[in-house]
Amino acid sequence: MRILFIGGTGTISMAITRLLASQGHEIYLLNRGSRNHELPENVRTITADIGNEEETAKKLDGMTFDCVGEFIGFVPQQLERDFRLFNGKTRQFIYISSASAYQKPLKGYVITEETPLENPYWEYSRNKKACEEYLFERYKKDGFPVTIVRPSHTYDERSVPLGVHGNGGSWQVVKRIKEGKPVIIHGDGTSLWTITHNSDFAKGCAGLVGNEKAIGEAFHITSDETVPWNDIYRAIADALGSELKPYYVSSQMLADLSDYDYVGSLIGDKANSVLFDNSKIKSLVPDFKAEISAWDGIHMTVRYILEHPEYQNEDAEFDSWCDKVIEKIESISAGAI
Repeated sequence: MRILFIGGTGTISMAITRLLASQGHEIYLLNRGSRNHELPENVRTITADIGNEEETAKKLDGMTFDCVGEFIGFVPQQLERDFRLFNGKTRQFIYISSASAYQKPLKGYVITEETPLENPYWEYSRNKKACEEYLFERYKKDGFPVTIVRPSHTYDERSVPLGVHGNGGSWQVVKRIKEGKPVIIHGDGTSLWTITHNSDFAKGCAGLVGNEKAIGEAFHITSDETVPWNDIYRAIADALGSELKPYYVSSQMLADLSDYDYVGSLIGDKANSVLFDNSKIKSLVPDFKAEISAWDGIHMTVRYILEHPEYQNEDAEFDSWCDKVIEKIESISAGAI
C-alpha cells in the first residue's frame, strides 16, 4: 500500500513507520525533518510544515494514498485542514486520538470503545473528543473514510512511563531514584494503570491500515496488563539496582501545589484506575497481542537511557520543585503534631 503519515517519527508513530516499512509498504512521511535520520532507508520524506496548507497542497499535488495517518492533530481546526487536503485522495484516514478522553471519573472499571468521552479536567482530552466528533461528522455527511485510534499511555525506549514528572521528561525522576532521593508518587501508588510499549501498539495499529472494516469505527489499542503505580516505580528502581524511596502525595494536593498541569494529567487521567477491554481491536486484528510486560519494558527503557546520554535531560527546576513540595508537606505535618 501507499501510506502517508503526518508526523511519523514520534513515540507512537515511529514504531508503526518501522513496522510497515519492514512489511514492504510504500511509506511517505510529511514532517519538518525531526528524527528522519533514524528512519529505515525505504521510507520517503516530504519536508513541509503542514500548518502551511498552501505549501503542503503543492507538495502533495497529484498524489493519492491507500491510507493517511494523522499523528499531530490536536484541535478541530487542524482536522478541518486535513479534510481539505485529503478528501478524495485517500481510501482511509486514521486519526490518532487519545484514551484520556474517556469518562473521568469512570462509572465502570472496564473501559470499552462505548465508554463515553467526558473528561472535564483536561482540555487536551476535550479537544481530542472534538476532533473525533468533527471527523465522524465528515464520515457520515461526506463519506470521508475515517478510522479513530485511541492509544493510552504508550512509551518507547527514550523515556520511562511516570505519573509525576516535569517539563524535561522522565530522566530527572530516574536520576532521583539512582541517587537515593525520595520520589513523589501520586496517591498511595495502588491505583491501577496500563502502559503499552510502542512496538506492541504498532502491531495493532498496523493491522487497521487498509482494513475496510475499520472505516467509520473507533478502537483503543493497549496492553491487557494493568499494574499498580508502585510496581512501575519499583521496576525503574530495580533496573537501576537502587532502592525506591517513595514519597506519597495526594493527586489533588499535587494539583494545588504545582504550576505543572497535574489537574489534567493526574485528576483527568493517571490518578484513575483503568482496565481496557481490547476485544474490538482483536476482532479485526486477531494476531494482535501486547507481549512486552510493564516490568520488561521498563527495564529495556532504563538500560537504553543509561546507554544513551543524549536522553539524560537534566530538569533542575523539577528537581527543586520536588524537594520544596516534600519540605512543605513535612513542615505542615510537623506543625499538625
